Amino acid sequence: MRRIVVTGTDTEVGKTYATAAVAQSFLLAGRSVQVVKPVQTGVSTGEPTDADEINRLVGHPVAEDWQQLPLPLAPETIAHETGAALIPLAAIVDRLNGIDADVVIVEGAGGVVVRLDEDGGTIADLAAAWDAEVVVVTRDTLGTLNHTGLTVDHLRTCGLDPVLVIGVDTGNHLNRRELVRLTGCPLVGTIPRGSIETAELDPTWIGT
Repeated sequence: MRRIVVTGTDTEVGKTYATAAVAQSFLLAGRSVQVVKPVQTGVSTGEPTDADEINRLVGHPVAEDWQQLPLPLAPETIAHETGAALIPLAAIVDRLNGIDADVVIVEGAGGVVVRLDEDGGTIADLAAAWDAEVVVVTRDTLGTLNHTGLTVDHLRTCGLDPVLVIGVDTGNHLNRRELVRLTGCPLVGTIPRGSIETAELDPTWIGT
């Protein structure tokens, strides 16, 4: 099993589109794929989720979410405010290990230090415990060097070595070059917002 965690430098950076593009690339390469959103926040019962959007973009039912919470807040914040019970991080990892697919992709909630469970486990902790590759979805706009640098530095303190994908692509090639130079992370793809059909993902990374 190839294990991939998709996280972001911020909200609304294009994580869901990037997750769909990565999933589609593996599907086109003939690999079986399962996408999981362990905790989906900000949706009420019956409303479309990120998993629904991934399935729509890919055109196949590859994605599912395991828990839905109505408030548009971090999962642990919702639990603190409402008393909602969250799936423990260890239980999420155990369930991921039981999936039968060539490639399993997890889309996180928010950034790398957002708490997913009541013990403070983060998406970075999940990636480390699950021994996953990490894709950081970022922007090429003003402020991205700071946000991306902080995200990458934290992941490295957890023993993780991420790659980068531009999820909100404005064509700022200088910032793209600087992201690679300053973080030391390879840029493996760009995904124009809302269009996975024109995504450019490094086939050598997909193929490894």
